[in-house]
Amino acid sequence: MRIGIDFGGTKIEGLALDAQGAELARLRAPTPRQDYPGTVRAIAELVAALEAQTGGRAPGVGVGIPGSLSPRDGTVRNGNATWLLGKPFDRDLMEAIGRPVRIENDANCFALSEAVDGAGADGRVVFGTINGTGVGGGLVVDRRPWGGRNGIAGEWGHVPLPWAREDEFPGPKCWCGRRSCLEVWISGPGLEADFARRVGAGEGDGPSARELSEMEAAGDPDAEAAFARLYDRWGRALALLAGMIDPDVIVLGGGLSNLPDAPERARAAMLPYVFSDVVETEVRRAVHGDSSGVRGAAWLWNEEDPR
Repeated sequence: MRIGIDFGGTKIEGLALDAQGAELARLRAPTPRQDYPGTVRAIAELVAALEAQTGGRAPGVGVGIPGSLSPRDGTVRNGNATWLLGKPFDRDLMEAIGRPVRIENDANCFALSEAVDGAGADGRVVFGTINGTGVGGGLVVDRRPWGGRNGIAGEWGHVPLPWAREDEFPGPKCWCGRRSCLEVWISGPGLEADFARRVGAGEGDGPSARELSEMEAAGDPDAEAAFARLYDRWGRALALLAGMIDPDVIVLGGGLSNLPDAPERARAAMLPYVFSDVVETEVRRAVHGDSSGVRGAAWLWNEEDPR
């Protein structure tokens, strides 16, 4: 049995899987916001409850978090759960749970889930993208997350939009302090803001991404133009991945991945920008959807992996 924990800002989800990846038990608990000891305790209690429900015991526990562990000192960094920042989260969880703990960025967990038994299961190199409220990504090679030397591999949300056009320069300002990050272009809020700018609406006064999709389906020309721009930018961003990583499969996750024909349209937009005479990279929608994060956390602990 393996156990995964998906730590979020409002809830903590726990999942127990058998050796073949079948779900044995799933539980949720509210996140103790701004309470670090309470967070450690809540995860330990969730693990105990999962094991009580299944009657088994996992050799270790995988945990997906927003952010990552710094290779410098092993403490949490780059996450929006501010009460975890600077804390040795894995070590404190190991002490509370009484066994090894593996922590990964939640986007890496998403990618791992899809690489093991999801949309990328037939690929050796899989890149998982999250295009929702923000933009994130994770890279998996041979069914193991690939963090790179600095633990930031796959962080494509804060690279600039490639092949920017004159009317896209210098680009909207991102919360990170830079301009024209992919996060301000190919996220749900990025789509909404782009539409509002083009039609002269005030910030936050335009339709939501879901409403824009409905408007496009109804033939609204402004919505159709907004989606044409979205997919062109999305295609350029995916071409950057293809040129730098050349993965077997790119798996789309997050809210925008649920748009009608999103994988097909994004791949078609990618092709003209890839510097190759052959592009066999598949672009697919995630199989496990919102469950991929917690499933990937469970797959962090693989009895065949000697880490």
